[in-house]
Amino acid sequence: MSHAVLEFLQQVMSSPWLYLALFGLALLDGFFPIVPAETSVITAGVFAATGQTNLALVIVVAALGAFAGDHISYLLGYKAGGRIRRRKAFVWARDTLAERGGLVLVVARYIPGGRTATTLTMGAVRHPLRSFTFFDAIAAVSWGVYSGLIGFFGGMAFERDPIKGLLFGLGIALGVTAIVEVVRWVRKRRATNASPQRLSVDTSV
Repeated sequence: MSHAVLEFLQQVMSSPWLYLALFGLALLDGFFPIVPAETSVITAGVFAATGQTNLALVIVVAALGAFAGDHISYLLGYKAGGRIRRRKAFVWARDTLAERGGLVLVVARYIPGGRTATTLTMGAVRHPLRSFTFFDAIAAVSWGVYSGLIGFFGGMAFERDPIKGLLFGLGIALGVTAIVEVVRWVRKRRATNASPQRLSVDTSV
């Protein structure tokens, strides 16, 4: 079974359409987050360790696709802002945007579903396009480098078994996502616990 999977992946990685496919998946992932863009980039990074793909090109097309997809999401939010402003994800992204500014776009890139909510929200609230483009460029490039290198180092660690390298890379990605989610949950809980105390102090004054 694993041999058949490996053979299939090798055929995909050697396809001349690979880089166009990576670009398309990263673009779609900007506004359709169930697309496995990150998994595809990590996989291509794994096979870059064996010389079957070009790591630099993998990173570049992934970053460009993510950048383009985020701008499409921004435009969708800009056009349909009134219809999404009451959604829970929108409220979270709006509040976080008010607190951290454009930097939230970089952080949201690593939160499942957070990226799309943030790009839609920034369009819906008419966040300046120049600022959005600046921070999105940082987010897209950092994501492309991160995903590509995770796969590459996984492939280097298990050069003779790309499947294990892929699982290793995906494990790291899931671990990073889990850490981000835990930190976000802890911060939210602390803020919630602090609110009643702040309110009681204000009332007593």
